[in-house]
Amino acid sequence: MFVNLIETMNHNSICPLCHSQGEEFFNSPKQTFYKCGNCEGIFLSKEQLPTTHQEKQRYELHENNSDDSGYRAFVLPIVNSVLNDFNATHVGLDFGSGKDSSIVKMLRENNYNIIPYDPFFANDASLLTKKYDYIVCCEVMEHFHNPNKEFELLKRLLKPQGKLYCMTHIYSPDIDFEKWYYKNDPTHVFIYQNKTLEWIKNVFGFSEIKIEHRLITFTN
Repeated sequence: MFVNLIETMNHNSICPLCHSQGEEFFNSPKQTFYKCGNCEGIFLSKEQLPTTHQEKQRYELHENNSDDSGYRAFVLPIVNSVLNDFNATHVGLDFGSGKDSSIVKMLRENNYNIIPYDPFFANDASLLTKKYDYIVCCEVMEHFHNPNKEFELLKRLLKPQGKLYCMTHIYSPDIDFEKWYYKNDPTHVFIYQNKTLEWIKNVFGFSEIKIEHRLITFTN
């Protein structure tokens, strides 16, 4: 009897970015991560993804304070990049801004026009129908349950020659994944490697990518 190949595949191990088959990469009583053989993304088993309610509960615990000096220093690479690449006449979007965005506050202190958007705390759907000169996405992309859909959206929201600034902790093989702090957050469900980011650049049609430690800049 012929068995459809799709039916034999483990649904939990299908990569949510490129939809290829992944192989088990890490297993513990609370977490199973798979690694995609195509784009090399590392992703949590679908059956372990947090619910929307669980996500919001977790985000409510974040001590978001736009005046916090430590966090302002942390986001400075994004802020400085925007200040260097754009001016106050350009319009930006903070995608996944949280409750109180340091990036928004710091750029507005320089008279920049940047708008916060967050599906939990600033959910104005009309913002996703406009075009932006630049988009910042700080410590957000690791939360994407469906990164294929999210990057398609982010690319569509950018004007020609616009830039998407992302920050996340990129995984590399020299990191001991079992002991790695970044995977322990239950809302960190998709982990990127350099090859994953290059795959995003090529498949979604960005003209350029620049990776500087945690800062990733895609150019439209």
